[in-house]
Amino acid sequence: MVATAIVPQGAATDHSTSDIFRDGRFEPNDFAIAAEDNGGDGLILPLATLRATLDANGLGNRRLGLLFSPSDRLEEALPLLANVVVVAIDFPKYADGRGFSHAARLVRAGFAGEIRAVGDVLIDEIPLMRRVGFTAFEVKNETTRRYLAEGRDPSPSLHYQPGAVPEPPAGTRPWLRRRAD
Repeated sequence: MVATAIVPQGAATDHSTSDIFRDGRFEPNDFAIAAEDNGGDGLILPLATLRATLDANGLGNRRLGLLFSPSDRLEEALPLLANVVVVAIDFPKYADGRGFSHAARLVRAGFAGEIRAVGDVLIDEIPLMRRVGFTAFEVKNETTRRYLAEGRDPSPSLHYQPGAVPEPPAGTRPWLRRRAD
C-alpha cells in the first residue's frame, strides 16, 4: 500500500526542525549546512566552497559534507568525494528530479558515505529516493514528517526493475527484486 500525501504548493512547513530521518527513525542532525553553521562537528558546503576550503585546509578537524545542487556536475565533485562523509543533494522544488540522477551516479561512482536528500522532500518520493541510493532525509514538510513518525513508510517490498543499490532477487523471476531490509 502506498500512502499518498497531497500537499498544496506553499503549504506551511516547520523549518526549525533539525533532525534527519535515517534507518527508520528521526535522529539528531550531525551536520549543518554552511548557511546555518552553528560551529558543530560536521559542516556541509556547496561545491565551490568545499573545493576552496580543501585547497586552503581551513576547517581543521571538522567532518565535511558536500551540498550538491541540481546544476552541479558530478565530474567536478568526484575528486572531492574522498574528503567528505556525506553528500546532501538539494531538491529546491518538488518537481525537480535531477537529484535522483545525481544520487544514482554517486552510487555507481563508488561513493560509500551517506547520501542525504535536503530541500522539498515529500513522502511520495522517499521510496524512489531509496532505490537510487539515498540513505537519509532532511524532512521539513509537516505531512511527510507525520507519516514517517507514525511508521507510514510507503516503500514497496517488491520491484520489477533493478535500482542503483544492490537488491536480492525474489523467487524464480530474475527481474523481480526484493527490498533489502
